[in-house]
Amino acid sequence: MASLPIGIFGGTFNPVHHGHLRSALDICEHLQLQEILMMPTFMSPHKRHSHQGDDIDYVSNNAHRLSMLRAATKHCEKLSVSEFELNNAQVSYTVNTIAHFRTKFPNTPLCFLMGMDSFVNFTRWHRWQDILVECHLVVSQRPGYAINANDEINALLATHQTSDISDLHESLGGSIYLHHAHPLSISSSSIRQLVQTQKSITYLTPPSVENYIIKHALYRP
Repeated sequence: MASLPIGIFGGTFNPVHHGHLRSALDICEHLQLQEILMMPTFMSPHKRHSHQGDDIDYVSNNAHRLSMLRAATKHCEKLSVSEFELNNAQVSYTVNTIAHFRTKFPNTPLCFLMGMDSFVNFTRWHRWQDILVECHLVVSQRPGYAINANDEINALLATHQTSDISDLHESLGGSIYLHHAHPLSISSSSIRQLVQTQKSITYLTPPSVENYIIKHALYRP
């Protein structure tokens, strides 16, 4: 391949925190990727969603999540931000998202990042076979975590799993790589809960994100 692989990391990032950022950077360096695109998923402005009792109006929240993600990745050249799913303004199927990036980067291997909890249900995803043709899957697996997989997933691993990083570089897609992650025990929901109860979130998320949350009074009751 002419170009180093590009990673795609989708999530709500509500808000983004050090767990997201450290995990993305670890994968980027370990797999020798060109960069990782951090992509906030779209949330309908016509719905209100509750997170542990705190109602969040997503009319403004899409813009806030994007701004916080940009602030968090501003000084890291390996982490970029993609607005694709936000601009698409609808709940996006992963197959459509991957098709978009395949058109944008026709000769570049793509690595779609996901957690093990998502991967064990991968064969239920819309047109999952097409996703695997167009990109590689990089699945974060906690050390010592046993894969609770069904027969379809086990068959998929038997056919597509690789432990050779070069496989991710030498073809556009088709491989599944299990990355042994060492995640930080931080969650967006716990950060929102701390803010709601007026407790500190210092060191859980970058100072730029913490300052943004304070400035815009996000996640408060």
